[in-house]
Amino acid sequence: MIKHTLLILSLLTFSLVGTAQKGTNSSLGTIQKATKKTSKAKAKPTHITTRSEELVEISTDSGNMYFRLYNQTPLHRDNFKKLIKEKFFDSLLFHRIIKGFMVQTGDPDSKNADSSKQLGNGGPGYTIPAEFVPYLFHKKGVLAAARTSDQINPNKESSGSQFYIVQGKTYGIKELENIMNSKNIAAKQQLLYKIVSVDSIQKILTGFQERGDSKGLREYIGTLQPLVDAEYNKKGIFTYSQNHIDTYEKEGGTPFLDMDYTVFAEMVSGFDVLDKIAAVETKPGDRPVKDLMMKIRLVIK
Repeated sequence: MIKHTLLILSLLTFSLVGTAQKGTNSSLGTIQKATKKTSKAKAKPTHITTRSEELVEISTDSGNMYFRLYNQTPLHRDNFKKLIKEKFFDSLLFHRIIKGFMVQTGDPDSKNADSSKQLGNGGPGYTIPAEFVPYLFHKKGVLAAARTSDQINPNKESSGSQFYIVQGKTYGIKELENIMNSKNIAAKQQLLYKIVSVDSIQKILTGFQERGDSKGLREYIGTLQPLVDAEYNKKGIFTYSQNHIDTYEKEGGTPFLDMDYTVFAEMVSGFDVLDKIAAVETKPGDRPVKDLMMKIRLVIK
């Protein structure tokens, strides 16, 4: 089945890319149209609070950072608070730092870890269901949950404890347009994979291959395109609001991670500390040369 699926994906990718390329000239228009709609409706801000949001402090030798936990991601919020109260994070290391991208921590195996120890695979023994909210995005300073790859984690469930803080960089309209197109193509590929994995369709594909009927196979693949488009249109096209655009252009972030990793808090102060941490010297594997520990506590208001 995998062989057939990969063949179908490779054949359809050209079609999907072609569709995106045809739309490239209008992609900016698509973003601008969405922008106009957003500004008319004065749509949703970065996030909307439904109750008082709680603050957490991450303290390091480089200084302290403060974050506001989002109420729109309650599973992540409550799990984070639980681990803080249990002092789970105390003395853990920032084990992965990539300047211009993010700083990552939360691996329990990093506590008192030898300098040669490979880190990044530890956790509390459970994952958290993804909580994607379109208007909670990867701007500079947000705190988001790390996770394993799509290949072994198709539901994009979050690590129970590992998280990263976005430093990122600024992005222009053209770059955002390219990211948008890539995400839309990837989403269609995922839907196609689900469709061709159905047993009845697999039998049809096998028949074409066994007969060596490549033309018939391509024509049949063409009939699957409307099914993919119909499912895709139900979920909606990935695009950017005016708030996304302005923020990524002026403040920066990592837009290519949007709607793939759960964002569950944002920084309210300590951006200079984040930049200091992101600038530390690292060795192969992105672990800092000098250990950088942290502690996290809930801030009582």
